[in-house]
Amino acid sequence: MKRYLTFIVLFACAVTSAQNINDVLRYSQENLKGTARFQGMGGAFGALGGDLSSLNVNPAGSAVFNNSLFTASGTHYEMDNLSNYFGTRSGIKTNDFDLNQIGGVFVLRNNDNSDWKKMAIAVNYDVVQNFDDEFTIQGNSDQGIDNYFLNFAQGVPFGSILLQDGEFIEDGYLDIGSSQGFGDQQAFLGYYGGVLDPEDQDEATSVYNSNALYNTVNQDFSRFTTGYNSKFTLNLASQYQDNLYLGASLNFHTIFYDQIDELRESGFDSGSPIQFTEFSNFLHTEGSGFSFSLGAIAKLNQNVRLGGSYQSPTWYRLTDDLSQRINSDLADDDINFINFGIVNLFEAYTVKTPAKLTGSLAMVFGKDGLLSFDYGYQDMSQAELRPTNDSSFSTVNSEIANNLGAVSSFKLGGEYRIDQVSLRAGYRFEQSPYSDGNNIGDLNGYSGGIGYNFGGSRLDLALNRTEQDYNMQLFDTGVTTPALINKTNTNVSLSYTLNF
Repeated sequence: MKRYLTFIVLFACAVTSAQNINDVLRYSQENLKGTARFQGMGGAFGALGGDLSSLNVNPAGSAVFNNSLFTASGTHYEMDNLSNYFGTRSGIKTNDFDLNQIGGVFVLRNNDNSDWKKMAIAVNYDVVQNFDDEFTIQGNSDQGIDNYFLNFAQGVPFGSILLQDGEFIEDGYLDIGSSQGFGDQQAFLGYYGGVLDPEDQDEATSVYNSNALYNTVNQDFSRFTTGYNSKFTLNLASQYQDNLYLGASLNFHTIFYDQIDELRESGFDSGSPIQFTEFSNFLHTEGSGFSFSLGAIAKLNQNVRLGGSYQSPTWYRLTDDLSQRINSDLADDDINFINFGIVNLFEAYTVKTPAKLTGSLAMVFGKDGLLSFDYGYQDMSQAELRPTNDSSFSTVNSEIANNLGAVSSFKLGGEYRIDQVSLRAGYRFEQSPYSDGNNIGDLNGYSGGIGYNFGGSRLDLALNRTEQDYNMQLFDTGVTTPALINKTNTNVSLSYTLNF
């Protein structure tokens, strides 16, 4: 009973923040989702409009609608991840299904002689990023988890991470995190987890040695992620005369993200005091964000359309909580009391993603079909964590400015109509957000689709496949040799549109 009451009191304590460049990239990038028609044409809708998901590219697109309508979309996701770590290959394939888009538009026509021909009011919900994923990394590494704990522990006075008389181990873990910071807390875990010991028992000592002996150690690492980044859009657009469409949107974002990392080590030297280690981290993030967008589409003639749009930065207000577990041959008898029920609460922080500009060109061939091209530009070096006067955030922001760069994206889509049937295809390319192209590679995507118009309604089907390479470190420090991960996502989407 005493342990339970103590846990509740300490649950509200905050520890020093440990956010990094990966948090910024995770919420700055949007994968191709939306309606099946949108996905089938590679998302190249900046100069076309006439699709609810096109509002994510150009908010003027709702004014292109000729009538009011409602659209709902569901997507089956297949994630195929292959890893290569110190020459050992491993892979895993996962599946998920989600209702990823739902929305409608109400079109009001002006029947007098005004130059403003019509106005459209649209409401749309889109999942712009599905975080459900899983991958494994296996191999014999010369960097064990002892390096992670030693990097935090060296220089930390031994006496400052010792339990006080009568103090429970989980209370000491939380107390050190809230009063001394994340680094000292990891030193505490390393010591009571049996991974390291001080060079001598003098409480003033700040030198630590590893209890693990190895040339290489077998590592089995798994990451499980769930959640989503969704966008709820309120849109207003209007048609001026016959050739100009103008629009604006307010976007409200919601984020839920869970990440569980599990590392198991074995294969130490026969004389090593430690023969196995287990270390797990559970990160939970949730929050909300806001952005706005402005756009225009111009008909140059019956066949050619130009589009331009501005997507503001997105300001996310996020909170994290972190839970950890550790075990080894030499761990303290009470180590299991530090588990995923013992939660470190971090102070709220802000992620500001960069603004984005999009230019678009479309060729429309009457009722026979169309071709469309979008070019997007986003300078990822302008992303940042806030408050900027936080010393740890300043370090991360400097890393962002020095390592990330401008991202160009290209989308090409086409549609060919045969009576009530529409055939679609698309291609998508997005540069790496890293200026040197390392850590995250370029993204390539291909898509195709088919639709059938029943007159009063329409049914659309799309297949969308993207591929991208990542160099991923298991931990930010100590275990830093990256694993190469090839991520292939295959989405099958079905949309139903009802006209009014």
